[in-house]
Amino acid sequence: MTTISQDSINKALWNACDTFRGTINAGTYQDFLLTMLFLKYISDVWQDHYDQYAEQYGDEPELIEEMMKSERFVLPRDASFYALYDRRYEPGNGERIDQALHAIEEANGTKLKDAGKSVFQDISFNTDKLGEEKQKNDILRHLLEDFAKPELNLKPSRVGSLDVIGNAYEYLIKHFAASGGQKAGEFYTPPEISDLIAELLDPQPGDSICDPACGSGSLLMKCGRKVIANHDSKEYALFGQEAIGSTWSLAKMNMFLHGEDNHKIEWGDTIRNPKLLDKNGDLMLFDIVTANPPFSLDKWGHDDAENDKFSRFRRGVPPKTKGDYAFILHMIETLKPGSGRMGVVVPHGVLFRGSKEGKIRQQLIDENLLDAVIGLPEKLFYGTGIPAAILVFKKSKSDESVLFIDASREFKSGKNQNQLSDDNIQKIVDTYHSRETVDKYSYLATLEEIQENDYNLNIPRYVDTFEEEKEIDLMAVRAERQKLKVELDELESQMEKYLEELGYE
Repeated sequence: MTTISQDSINKALWNACDTFRGTINAGTYQDFLLTMLFLKYISDVWQDHYDQYAEQYGDEPELIEEMMKSERFVLPRDASFYALYDRRYEPGNGERIDQALHAIEEANGTKLKDAGKSVFQDISFNTDKLGEEKQKNDILRHLLEDFAKPELNLKPSRVGSLDVIGNAYEYLIKHFAASGGQKAGEFYTPPEISDLIAELLDPQPGDSICDPACGSGSLLMKCGRKVIANHDSKEYALFGQEAIGSTWSLAKMNMFLHGEDNHKIEWGDTIRNPKLLDKNGDLMLFDIVTANPPFSLDKWGHDDAENDKFSRFRRGVPPKTKGDYAFILHMIETLKPGSGRMGVVVPHGVLFRGSKEGKIRQQLIDENLLDAVIGLPEKLFYGTGIPAAILVFKKSKSDESVLFIDASREFKSGKNQNQLSDDNIQKIVDTYHSRETVDKYSYLATLEEIQENDYNLNIPRYVDTFEEEKEIDLMAVRAERQKLKVELDELESQMEKYLEELGYE
């Protein structure tokens, strides 16, 4: 069977958007598309496995049904995409799709639920947003037909190892940034940034890995897959929390699709109401904590921070209108004492802003928690063109130095978005592990040097990327000028002869 490319899936999804355009806004139909993508994908996985058993055992439906019970998820017959597609011309498409999603959820127990919250509770296909009954039925019939096209045959034998949901989600977010994604204050981590962070933190077998602002879960899963790739082990546990309900649902679907059954993803505001707690009601501690939190979030929970029962803000309360250090302090507080290491994406203001943020930054540096500051190129992130940095923290450091890397000029240029190439990523990772000063690229700063700079972490203070202009050889320039002057005089003389021959004065 021919394998499919992510590009083909993305184009087919974008074409499916035409079914909704002019009826509902982009931020809403994005959820319909991604939920239908989930339903189609699990239906194709189920069918692929069913076909393999049929090929192996022949026409033995009862035996095949019995074999299918050992699959890692259950798909009730009437809840399959294909059962819905076969009845698409009948009234009640919206109600049937909702019933199918409910049946899938019930059949799979806690895999698609957390603390009683349903993955599909924020989405209903049987909604008046799609118009009156006849219009709604027609729209959903078209949607089922869009997903039945050959380009969206998502059987594992065609898809291979593609992260279908995660990649499609990021693709749609990029296109919807002006409405749904950006307005909701969401920032999504490009795949190569997730790769870079996972390489820097080097997850090991047995590690617990947490993302307190996990979005669709792609950064978490990248860290998990590093354990599989580097150690041939699935001994790790993934933990996350996500504030936006529909995004939490997507993270749960993403985990479900990727067989990441050893996970706990909570729904709620990490700063105001952290939900990853141990049996004593204290914050859980993790080997790895990583996140790409919303940049400079306004209204992050400042008013309650002073009396935080977990003492996360004992080093200082961040400014009311900038929540960057609220996330950093929460993450620091959830690191295990010995093995704890952390990578967080931040806007550059975090490196040098003064006042309350300056005092917090000073304490984190004086406690010898900061390990590295890595400057990234601009236009890497969906929804914002500003350059960002990665801060790496460690609970147990062997020295008091901080490594600065300026990777801002190393990227693969795209039409609207820049990207980090594999070589760009490898150079950053190699430099981080060697912890060496590289001319115009990195600098290993002592604590004393950072103190002398008033705890300002602005990268140009440490990594000098200034290129000296070449000295100008004035005698060579004069000789070149004389040569050109002679040539010009000859041309002028030639021109006068031509004009004379043509009869002009």
